[in-house]
Amino acid sequence: MPSGLRKHMRYPELLLKLQAEVYGLYHMTDPGAFYNREDLWTVATEVGMSEGGQQVTQAMQPNFVLMKLPGEAGVEFVEILPFTPANRNNLIGWIAGRSDGAQYGTSVVYNFPKTKLVDGPLQIEARIDQNAQLSGQLTLWNQQGSHVRRGALLVIPSGRALLYAEPIYLQAERSPMPELRLVVLAVQDRLAYGPTFESAMLALFGGAVSSLSAAPGSAGPARNAAAGSSQPASDLNALIAEGKLGEAGQKLEELKRALEKLNARQR
Repeated sequence: MPSGLRKHMRYPELLLKLQAEVYGLYHMTDPGAFYNREDLWTVATEVGMSEGGQQVTQAMQPNFVLMKLPGEAGVEFVEILPFTPANRNNLIGWIAGRSDGAQYGTSVVYNFPKTKLVDGPLQIEARIDQNAQLSGQLTLWNQQGSHVRRGALLVIPSGRALLYAEPIYLQAERSPMPELRLVVLAVQDRLAYGPTFESAMLALFGGAVSSLSAAPGSAGPARNAAAGSSQPASDLNALIAEGKLGEAGQKLEELKRALEKLNARQR
């Protein structure tokens, strides 16, 4: 294959799904543990939608992310699929298919320490349902001639941390196209949301308050500020990629204060 085409190849989703199903059993190398299925893993599950519009529990699908794998120097385009122990909801590991350069077609597995419980997708979904403001709004939307549709919950490794992201859509009965209404973000000990990814990030790391709707008149200044602050944005991306979420939060707080000053000037 010409190199110009080969560099655009990505790890096949079906291949990773099949490998994950097999690896959940065959990662056990102790014969006794293997025979008794003592450490059986399954692909993590999430809340999805059936053809009839009802919420159902279903296996997660692989998602592609840009990340720096443990022990590697640069950012790669990889395909991620998380594991949970059989009959449990906490995360136990993830498998990644690699797509860049000489690593194309190879895979790597990351195991979480068994001494520390890491929230799995269904536990994050439960935290969303237990949030009074979120669950109340989702119930209200479902009663107004529309249907709430939850997008795929993304589990994004960031250094030594995990960022969970779930888009929530609203679809009118007479409209074929769902509309993005909320983005929910979570880390191990916090959950935040907003009408856009940027507003949810500010709520999660920058000290802003989670909101179900955009603040009036905030889109313009935010867009202008973002256009003139590419260096802070790149700094944030680097910190998040390294798993330094606390420092990323401080940077977002500084960006928030700059936006507030800009809003005050425009008034």
